[in-house]
Amino acid sequence: MNLDWSTAFHIEWTMPFLLAMLNIVFINIILSGDNAVLIAMAVRGLNKEQRQKGIIFGTAAAVILRIILTFFVAMLLNVPYLKLIGGALILWIATKLFLGEEEGEGGESTATLAQAIKIIIIADLTMSLDNVLGVAGAAGGNMFLLLFGLGLSIPIIIFTSNLISTLMDKYPIIIVIGAAILGRVGGEMMITDPAVEELLHPNAVMEYAVQIVCIVGVVAVGKFLQKRKIAQAEKSGEIHRS
Repeated sequence: MNLDWSTAFHIEWTMPFLLAMLNIVFINIILSGDNAVLIAMAVRGLNKEQRQKGIIFGTAAAVILRIILTFFVAMLLNVPYLKLIGGALILWIATKLFLGEEEGEGGESTATLAQAIKIIIIADLTMSLDNVLGVAGAAGGNMFLLLFGLGLSIPIIIFTSNLISTLMDKYPIIIVIGAAILGRVGGEMMITDPAVEELLHPNAVMEYAVQIVCIVGVVAVGKFLQKRKIAQAEKSGEIHRS
């Protein structure tokens, strides 16, 4: 991203400037949702106190990564295989998080705060690229608008993560939806990788098809592994049905 430092912090309350701010608000609301889903799923195995810490630390990590990525986003988006590897990582994480839906009360399989933050940081490293690109494009080289966009993402991610995390406790179907969303994100990242695009030249139909396959794959594999884990635990007496 190229910044004109002579006008980087220039604030002019004109209609184009206000429209740019409005665009950044909508971009954050739309693109921060994926990060919020990831954070909510990563911390749902923690107790309430640790869960809140995980959301705060995870959000801080996401924002810090976005600040760093802002200055390298144009270069990173053109690195072959980066999005392909990142997308595959998201799919793996989505499936792994799916396995945590049914856990014992003894705490043996419950994720630790450090594990949750590690998952969030690794996944956010690749997931934040689209958000940074969108905000940077809307900012048009204005540092004030760029910082406004980065700052705005903090309350959006925290609020949405808390909301999704709470809903997951009450409605298990939200976990399936969350895994599906991460599956879509992973599929989209993989099919839009520069190396993949050069090889396959995917059109819109192929891109959507890959996303659908990844969504179904993550949910199906996650459910299968989850049921197998529960069956094995019941067999060994680790889980007692009420």
